[in-house]
Amino acid sequence: MIIDLHNHSYYSDGVLSPTEVVNLAKAQECNVFALTDHDTTDGLIEAQQQADKVGLRLIHGVEVSAMWGNMTVHIVGLGVDINNATLQDGLKRHQEFRRVRAEKMARGLGGAGVFGALEKTQAIAKTDMITRTHFAQMLVQEGVCKDMRSVFKRFLTGKKPGGVGGKWAEYDEVISWIHAAGGQAVLAHPLRYRMTNTKVKRLLSHLAGAGLDGVEVVTGSSSADEITLVGQWAKELNLLSSQGSDYHGWPNQRMVIGKLLEMPNPETTIWRNW
Repeated sequence: MIIDLHNHSYYSDGVLSPTEVVNLAKAQECNVFALTDHDTTDGLIEAQQQADKVGLRLIHGVEVSAMWGNMTVHIVGLGVDINNATLQDGLKRHQEFRRVRAEKMARGLGGAGVFGALEKTQAIAKTDMITRTHFAQMLVQEGVCKDMRSVFKRFLTGKKPGGVGGKWAEYDEVISWIHAAGGQAVLAHPLRYRMTNTKVKRLLSHLAGAGLDGVEVVTGSSSADEITLVGQWAKELNLLSSQGSDYHGWPNQRMVIGKLLEMPNPETTIWRNW
């Protein structure tokens, strides 16, 4: 079975519509597929309609930003009820934070000589959800930077012109939102947080203590050694194993829906009882 439980549409910072993402998953012969946009479930109704048409099993998901100490991590909710009030109230808080952050980022970029940043970025985003990725795309499109990596380095982090502080909900609260909506909470891409392995394992231990259900053992960028390492952590902490490509559709992104290395512990996967 081909299972991919982490993907994005243009309802957050992906390129394709939910319909197009579902069609691509079907073309890639996925059997089970999740749409997990950042801090919104707005694309799932369209995605479900298309999944029903093409005969693809769609898992309703969302990727929620969360604070662990002073660091931002991402927790994927799988199998959530999109009509749950607790989840939607939490997501609305994050959406409002994103709106205010976008305005502050635009003002900071204006002070650095990038004028009309918010309007130019809104023209790139296809919904009201404006992310840092959209600002990065705008700065590349305007010729201010040559690529996305240099944008974040020069403009969008820390005390740079477009760097904006602020806090998401705490990790335990985010996990509680997902559980309230009947979903399972999974730490996304654990080796992409610029932490030492010791710190990542401490992160996993803290989240497991707060009710985390699983961790992404296999991602679209995982090496075989990384899969073995995270798989061992999952086993030690009694966490279920998940997998997902984190597909966005960006031109320079090498991830492909459904193209994932083999899961080492198939008996402890998050989908074993689905």
